[in-house]
Amino acid sequence: MNKRYALDELYRRYVKSLYFYLYKLCGSASLAEDLTQETFVRATIHIHTYKDEEARAWLFKVARNVYLDEWRKQQRYRKIPFLSSFIKREDSISPYGLPEKSLLEKELAQQLEDLLQYLPENYRSIIYLREYEQFSYAEIMDALQMSEDQVKVTLHRARKRLAGLAMQKGWDYDRVE
Repeated sequence: MNKRYALDELYRRYVKSLYFYLYKLCGSASLAEDLTQETFVRATIHIHTYKDEEARAWLFKVARNVYLDEWRKQQRYRKIPFLSSFIKREDSISPYGLPEKSLLEKELAQQLEDLLQYLPENYRSIIYLREYEQFSYAEIMDALQMSEDQVKVTLHRARKRLAGLAMQKGWDYDRVE
């Protein structure tokens, strides 16, 4: 497959999910748009490292690196939170439209998203990729550059910390899983 055609196809297929992933990480619609564009600029530059069988994971890895570079740059000048709040999917305004239906009912999803802001970036990323984007363990391994054991342990710890936060709020543990 022609690499240029492949990049066009990747853009059409993943621009929305990359935008929402970056929005969840940075909390700003305009910054997420900029980071999405930067992701595809870097993908164009590094298209030679792309392999058909791992396209989605490769793009999310590029997006995460773009976000981390931006975050580090911002840290030099001022302290900013990793995430001000998770997106309200039905209220979002984006040139890319709305994401797929939420996996959780509306009320629980909002409460859960409020809790997620208290997790470290690596926990938020792994929960987002697994629960919202439906990544397999193999895809998460590629996107976050972790071993399978690291993915499983980190996901377990992230869920455990999230459950602990939920219990502090008086929620039933079962509502968080």
